[in-house]
Amino acid sequence: MKDNMADNESVECITEHERILQEIESTDTACVGPTLRSVYDDQPNAHKRFMEKLEVRIRNHDREIEKMCNFHHQGFVDAITELLKVRADAEKLMVTDTNRRLQDAGREVTAQTEEVIRCRIQQRNMTTTVERLQLCIPVLEMYSKLKEQLESKRYYAALKTMEQLEKVYIPRVSRYRFCQIMAENLPKLREDIKDISMSDLKDFLESIRKHSDKIGETAMKQAQQHRTFNSVVQKHDSGMGYTKPVYSLNGRTPTQHNGLAAEEGVDQPEEEGVLTAQDLVDFSPVYRCLHIYTVLGDRETFENYYRKQRKKQARLVLQPQSNMQETVEGYRRYFNQIVGFFLVEDHVLHSTQGLLTRAFTDELWNMALSKITAVLRTHSSYCSDPDLVLQLKNLIVIFADTLQGYGYPVNRLFDLLFEIRDQYNETLLKKWALVFREIFELDNYSPIPVETEEEYKSVISRFPFHDAEIEKQDFPKKLPMSQSVPQIYVQVKEFIYASLKFSESLHRSWTEIDDMLRKSTNLLLTRTLSGCLQNLIKKPHIGLTELVQIIINTTHLEQACKYLEDFITNITNVSPETVHTTRLYGLSTFKDARHAAEGEIYTKLNQKIDEFIQLADYDWGMPESDGQASGYLMDLINFLRSTFQVFTHLPGKVAQTACMSACKHLSTSLMQMLLDSELKQISMGAVQQFNLDVIQCELHYFTLQPCSLYRALLYTTALFPI
Repeated sequence: MKDNMADNESVECITEHERILQEIESTDTACVGPTLRSVYDDQPNAHKRFMEKLEVRIRNHDREIEKMCNFHHQGFVDAITELLKVRADAEKLMVTDTNRRLQDAGREVTAQTEEVIRCRIQQRNMTTTVERLQLCIPVLEMYSKLKEQLESKRYYAALKTMEQLEKVYIPRVSRYRFCQIMAENLPKLREDIKDISMSDLKDFLESIRKHSDKIGETAMKQAQQHRTFNSVVQKHDSGMGYTKPVYSLNGRTPTQHNGLAAEEGVDQPEEEGVLTAQDLVDFSPVYRCLHIYTVLGDRETFENYYRKQRKKQARLVLQPQSNMQETVEGYRRYFNQIVGFFLVEDHVLHSTQGLLTRAFTDELWNMALSKITAVLRTHSSYCSDPDLVLQLKNLIVIFADTLQGYGYPVNRLFDLLFEIRDQYNETLLKKWALVFREIFELDNYSPIPVETEEEYKSVISRFPFHDAEIEKQDFPKKLPMSQSVPQIYVQVKEFIYASLKFSESLHRSWTEIDDMLRKSTNLLLTRTLSGCLQNLIKKPHIGLTELVQIIINTTHLEQACKYLEDFITNITNVSPETVHTTRLYGLSTFKDARHAAEGEIYTKLNQKIDEFIQLADYDWGMPESDGQASGYLMDLINFLRSTFQVFTHLPGKVAQTACMSACKHLSTSLMQMLLDSELKQISMGAVQQFNLDVIQCELHYFTLQPCSLYRALLYTTALFPI
């Protein structure tokens, strides 16, 4: 093919040289200069071929002249001879004068002929020039168009224009010097376009970091609106399953159930005017750079650079602030940036072909998910405020729902929420421990006085108390429990509500939620409330009266446990007869607290008896008795009488056990007084006085064991005869 093209060019060159030779032969010497110049403007080495052609033409003319001369030589000789013969006669015929007149007459015709020839040459030159200009003008127009495209930053179109110049226009006029310069500049312009587009891409990557927060905030707001909207629809339809959010980056929103949402008073998602990623970010630098690198055949380099830079930005986005755990706004900004980042990636994935792949975004998301869970697990562990933990949970749910709407798997986030739920329950338990302590500290440990029916209804509205005998009594009257009982009951319900708030929106069945509520309530009862009761019972300032009231309170709280189970059942609609339903451990909790209070009653009662016994000051050598019981013993009896009156509110077995324990301890203490090793002898008067004290004990308490005291007296008398 190259040989054919060379042959064509050679034929064209020979034809042009023939034309130039004819033009030289047909014009005068004044016009030879422009004609010869065209020879040098043609292809390289063309003038050499022209010189060779010219020499051949000269040799041909020389041969023709020689032939002509040889052919006409004899005739010329004969003509000269004839002329010589007639010269004398010609002078006579005035030939010279005639020739002069003819020359003068033809001079004007000759001038006009020369003018016509010159005009024809100019006309031919102009035609040639117009033809050449018609070939060059499209090239210049395309080059001017290229400059305008570069100035207006239409680089992709400029590359297409360059391609047309190189393949179509420049080859037509490639022999001209300006076209050669133009062709040499095109590669440099391509590199300039490549550098400019890469610079624009870097600016885009820098600006996208600033806009990611706003994109994420907008998307999460839309997700929250749709979650609220769907929850109302779900509630209306009596559905308990999870409804996937129906928001998207293109701004489309659901159109069904609009009337329902209006009836429920919930703001409907706007179908118009919703900000999208395209509204907040100009993606044209990415598309432009992608097209440019594709045209230049360097698409793979661009893809690798873009992915590498986005990975770096992902690592920066996933770095949390040092004080993020202090406020919910810190978590919100963190989530907004991540959502904005991955929404941009999702948009680029679906708006370009091959720049990003689903495998790449999944890899990036898995890396981010690992980092997010680690960050949230670490920072949430420092949070001691249950309200902040609850707000964090709501943010995580919205964050997960938003990204799940774009196809990102978020199961690990919901698994993390179960870990945070345990921490949330711990913070709730700590908070309610303080609440219970405050309630116990402010309680007066006396029955609740009720002056009017309104007060009575107010109490039973907060605590499920029913007693037919008390209801028959006239006002004013007293309820057996103290003020802390309804307060504790209300706070347990508040705890259940608080625990329920975290369990909502976790995409779990109501059976699982019921199980969560019961387990957290059991922790509250068996650990927090039980611990507070145990600490309360052990406090030194808690006396016997307070302990008796605590026993009464725990009895009523124990009876109210079934109402707490019904309360949870009403919330979750899960039947308590279900096989896997967890039971509340309140019965054992309050029984343990009551047993601890009973033991503390026995201990404090014995301690009080010991205090009175320490006041005993027997004169073991007195000659005769005073005839009346000792003062310390009468004080002790009065104390026990008032204390045992309080025990009448206790269950019979508890009161009986307390009395038996007190009497036994008193008997043992009196026995130890007689058997004291430091006591060497006892007078009969002292024995009589001791006997009077024992008789007083027998008179006031039938449960006292006098036989053992008598045996002590007999034993003492035998040891120390009077």
